[in-house]
Amino acid sequence: MKNRKKILQRALGISAIACIIMFQSCKKSFLNVNPAGNVASSQFWKTQSDATQAVSAMYANLHEWSNIAFASIAVESMGSDDVNKGSTAADAAFMNDFHNFSANSGEGQISDFWGGEYKTINFANQILDNVPAISMDASLKTRYLAEAKFIRAWAYFRLVRAFGDVPLRLHVPKSATEYNIPRTPKAQVWAAIETDLTDAAAVLPQTYSAVDVGHVTKGAALALHAKAAMYQAKWADVLTYTNQVMGLGYSLFANYEQMFRTNNKNNSESIFEIQCNLVPNNPDASNSQYSQVQGVDGSTGGGWGFNVPSASLAAAYEAGDPRRDATIIFRGETTPEGDVIPASGNSTMYNQKSYVPFSLYVSGFNEGCQQDKIALRYADVLLMNAEANNELGNITPALASLEMVRARARAGNAAILPAVTLTDKTALRTAIWNERHIELAMEFDRYFDVIRQGRGTAVFGSRGWTAGKNEVWPLPQNEIDLSAGTLTQNPGY
Repeated sequence: MKNRKKILQRALGISAIACIIMFQSCKKSFLNVNPAGNVASSQFWKTQSDATQAVSAMYANLHEWSNIAFASIAVESMGSDDVNKGSTAADAAFMNDFHNFSANSGEGQISDFWGGEYKTINFANQILDNVPAISMDASLKTRYLAEAKFIRAWAYFRLVRAFGDVPLRLHVPKSATEYNIPRTPKAQVWAAIETDLTDAAAVLPQTYSAVDVGHVTKGAALALHAKAAMYQAKWADVLTYTNQVMGLGYSLFANYEQMFRTNNKNNSESIFEIQCNLVPNNPDASNSQYSQVQGVDGSTGGGWGFNVPSASLAAAYEAGDPRRDATIIFRGETTPEGDVIPASGNSTMYNQKSYVPFSLYVSGFNEGCQQDKIALRYADVLLMNAEANNELGNITPALASLEMVRARARAGNAAILPAVTLTDKTALRTAIWNERHIELAMEFDRYFDVIRQGRGTAVFGSRGWTAGKNEVWPLPQNEIDLSAGTLTQNPGY
């Protein structure tokens, strides 16, 4: 197995602040502060500067290893029919256990994913518990608390769709008895997510000045709320929140392929984007491996070659759909940025949405560490809006939202991707699902979409997916052991 590059140390522990990471300048470069300058929590949480550093550290944590690399790929992508493991047969063979639904509770990536999300929740909870007592600018304080609520909701969203019932922790533990808590029914977790997002949307601004671009916005809170409602089939709420986002000024980025490139970060379509940067002279702060682990492997690409597109994904596109070549790097092609991909290698295809042009690689840094991950974008909102309208019997607006996505993809070429004109609810539902499949391919939604649509057996059954078990992953066994049985396992594991 390849050695991992050094990742950020814990930035916010229960009792100390370590490796505080700060947003700097309009480029949002992250600055890694010397860990020798750690500040005990009893001496921290005093000033507005402390609050700002804590919020910046919370954001920086989003692109560390367990949040954005192998664990996320394993839990959020490997079950999909759109991907294969990639790399050599022996390299990270455990990824196949997720693809074949044989991953057990002792699998390290499950533990990493669980730990990474609760670490994120801990960042947010520390801010929410400590910032209210700080004497500082009142509007900035309110905004910081809203940002922390969004990030906490984001982490719980990822947890609940992966595991179902999970422990709901809304405060930093203050005594030994508060550490070991049982699983909370998923309905209550969803309710907590929605409460945080309602609170956040009421406070967060629609946009920021250049220095704060990348912080979460009102649109992000509304879009995530719509997505949380969609997973619960609360279609009236999905419609409400997507309609609100559609009134905030977002627009589809004209060039689908270029939307994901580093020179178009935080573009008009991006609603929530995990900020990743190459910080000159500071490889430790430039720690994102999102692009590296999925990049073209071999001496030319410098990536590890994991989470590669499948043949079934390549075959799923309508004839002439330019999103196929914008989503998949094929062996032997020359990319739009001029990189020649060797004709031979471990895999025949790679994820183009995580691709960074080879000319931007810098010796001594993770390849592609400057590549952001777009987590929520406007096309997703439009497709949620189309699905909600269709489920509620509103065929005309459903078709209108669907057509916006298809029109951008066809880019003026009337010979491809004709407008959908279906009026039957069931047929239109299938068309919208197909559009989500293609539009959002390789963006870590397909696996969970199929499950919420009730199609797990039909789409994944040939690989071992079993109804009544594989709707969720197993809880990490080490967490169950540490809880002395307070945590219980999901059925079938």
